[in-house]
Amino acid sequence: MRSRQPLPRLWLMTDERMGDALWDALARLPPGSGVIFRHYRTEDRRGLFERVRRLARRRGLILLLAGSPRQAAAWRADGAHGGSRHRRAPRPLLRTAPAHDARELATARGDAVLLSPVFPTRSHPAAPGLGPVRFGLLARQSRTPVIALGGMDAARFGRLARLGAYGWAAIDAFLS
Repeated sequence: MRSRQPLPRLWLMTDERMGDALWDALARLPPGSGVIFRHYRTEDRRGLFERVRRLARRRGLILLLAGSPRQAAAWRADGAHGGSRHRRAPRPLLRTAPAHDARELATARGDAVLLSPVFPTRSHPAAPGLGPVRFGLLARQSRTPVIALGGMDAARFGRLARLGAYGWAAIDAFLS
């Protein structure tokens, strides 16, 4: 995957809260952007994933499945997102991992790490945000590109890029 396509700097994280706004959000993403398909509790998760996958292909989007690399390969995703330590997959996949603190960042493996929450977010209302300074200190320690997640939008990414953010990911920023 990595040899054919550069690592996206812009990512849409999907979940059930999006409802039908998912389709508008996907339509607004520029080609070359990434989508991390979560929708963990959707009754027909595979069916919805197939619809998203077809649209992603037509629009030139990179689609990762939140799940194991084996499942991502079986579902014909471009990659897998998650903390799975399983390295084996039937074919090369783009891999991203989550991290929320220095320990998780140090042990995360993949092509990129999504570090969160940078700012307060509706997804995790009780979690305190890292803030720009702590985010920057952590991002500079990473061996892999760091994607900022949590309360993100384009303006906030502009500030965090100077602090070591490779890219940014969001849910709500794409819903307005």
